Amino acid sequence: MANTTFNGPVRSVNGFQDISISATTGAVTVDATFGATTSVTNLTTTNLVFTDQNHPTTAAINATATATAAQVATGYITSTSASPTTITLPTGTLLGAAISATRGTVLELYVDNTAGASTVTIAVATNGILSSAATDTAGSFGDLTIASGATGLARFTIMFSSATAYVFTRTA
Repeated sequence: MANTTFNGPVRSVNGFQDISISATTGAVTVDATFGATTSVTNLTTTNLVFTDQNHPTTAAINATATATAAQVATGYITSTSASPTTITLPTGTLLGAAISATRGTVLELYVDNTAGASTVTIAVATNGILSSAATDTAGSFGDLTIASGATGLARFTIMFSSATAYVFTRTA
């Protein structure tokens, strides 16, 4: 099939390319190619839902500390501590600014404690609210403790209700 240029929204089963055409030369430039494995980052727009599951960078937190907004924004935190570790999330204001959050922005946070020798506990900071659907009991969506070893993986969803406040829920 030949290339076709549209002005407006396009739906495709097999992906698509975003292009620009030079006003002076007419040259076509491919700005982005989107398909099944495409990862889009660094977007800012009203009501953007943000999910990044490729994690090209990770953050290591191996002692009790408050995570920086940049560490949480990677979406993947590792811990290899031999001692119990508490990771306090940054405030909603700091995290929201780091990812240009607006109401409806969603960030998935993975905590990997498979190489650790003790538990990791997540603590929610100012303007971070534990989901009302969650209770902080083992095995629930509010369970904020991640075991060490082979079962030491957890996924959390951080969903912003405004640019400076988020709801925090364990989702796996």
